[in-house]
Amino acid sequence: MDFNYLTVILFLPAVGAALIALIPGLSERKIKNMAAIFTFFPLALSIYLFIIFDRSLGATGTMQFEETYLWIAPLNAHYHLGVDGLSMPLVLLTAFLGFLAVLISWKVHARPREFFAWLLLLETSILGVFASLDLLLFFIMWEIEVIPMYFLISIWGSGRRDYSAIKYVLYTLFGSAFMLAGILSLYFTTGSLNMVEITNQGLGMVQSVMPAGAIFLLLFIGFAVKLPMFPLHTWLPDAHTDAPTAVSVMLAGVLIKMGGYGMIRLCVGFFPQTAQHYAQPLIILALVGILYGAAVTLMQTDIKRMIAYSSISHMGYVLLGIFALGQLSLTGAALQMFSHGIVTGLLFAMAGLVIHNIEVRDLRKLGGLARQVPFIAVVFSVAGLASLGLPTTSGFAAEFLIFLGSFNSTAVPNLQTYTIIAIIGVVLTAGYILWMLQQAFYGPVKEGFNAVKDADGLEKFYMVVLVAAIMLVGIYPAILTDVFKLGIAPIAGMIGG
Repeated sequence: MDFNYLTVILFLPAVGAALIALIPGLSERKIKNMAAIFTFFPLALSIYLFIIFDRSLGATGTMQFEETYLWIAPLNAHYHLGVDGLSMPLVLLTAFLGFLAVLISWKVHARPREFFAWLLLLETSILGVFASLDLLLFFIMWEIEVIPMYFLISIWGSGRRDYSAIKYVLYTLFGSAFMLAGILSLYFTTGSLNMVEITNQGLGMVQSVMPAGAIFLLLFIGFAVKLPMFPLHTWLPDAHTDAPTAVSVMLAGVLIKMGGYGMIRLCVGFFPQTAQHYAQPLIILALVGILYGAAVTLMQTDIKRMIAYSSISHMGYVLLGIFALGQLSLTGAALQMFSHGIVTGLLFAMAGLVIHNIEVRDLRKLGGLARQVPFIAVVFSVAGLASLGLPTTSGFAAEFLIFLGSFNSTAVPNLQTYTIIAIIGVVLTAGYILWMLQQAFYGPVKEGFNAVKDADGLEKFYMVVLVAAIMLVGIYPAILTDVFKLGIAPIAGMIGG
């Protein structure tokens, strides 16, 4: 390509962050307008790339819109960007939620210069993870996001914000240390940092530096922390509960998807036979995460903490789909990552509105809000029903593909039994979602809430956009699955899935 689309998409938010941070005398309104502009154009370009993405190449695993420049010659490290059917929708999702996160933050008045600068830098780092095809660049982008996340939670968060921010950093660095060891082992084994070359080498059970299983596990631990997988999940409820709304949207929407993406791209893509070897115990951990996350969610009374624990359960479905190792289950896992991004992003946006407008986050103190804030109530209900997998929503399409693909996969023994157990999680999800909606919006009317305000024009805009995305993917999932399978099929083909 003559024009470096991915570089522009990747670094426009970072340029916006630098300008917001360094230009003196900017008013709060100008800062917000600049943030919106520098996130809107990456979104527009991402939509354009998604439209012109060549779907005729078939399941060849070909990267598109590639950019390669020598970066650090002694290490043979390159500035190497590119997307395939797996990463293109995730780049689009990140740009989409990055723009909406700015709109969701429109009522942030405390230190707006620093807030929006960190928020835009966070978007660049996540985009970099999905677009990088060089392991060193991938790792650097992975690590950059820790810095804005720490400041966004510790300065603009609530509750035990310092504790939650530090806990997030410690967990992330713990996982990153293992991942770096795995990347270095890969480099010493292959002499390459090129993710495409390493995938094509077919490492199998390589032993030159350490057993393939050891390298697989080093990489996997880093991704499992980010997903997060039980029992490495305990940072997530604290971070979500105490983070500002827009940061919760980005965290649930795209940041934890880095874990699932890494598992598919690096763990399964580099070590297909090893992934098959470890698949059964990892699927059992996925089932524990699904059922444990849903059961603990049923016990929550804080509206944000409830949504946070539901994410642990839903990421269990992603883990199940990945390590069922069938093409359909992997496609379902990828679609679940996208669906969970827009559904839980909307749930956190709605929870933030309830907390901001009503100044109550304890579900036991809410009730009858459908009369006082009807628009918020309707959209919150749509998001909740999508989360439990109601047909015509993206949640149903994703979970159906995971269950169908897992049930029919022959890559792992006893998958039919595991799939049936996982379906129990849907029943529990219905329980906590319906209880939350009834408790907050459809219980007895409380007259003390008569003066609260419903959503304003800007809030209605981003709510409608997210609902439209949820319904579009739910009614016509092929808009994404036709792209996802182009990236998934070559990986599944190495396993025979």
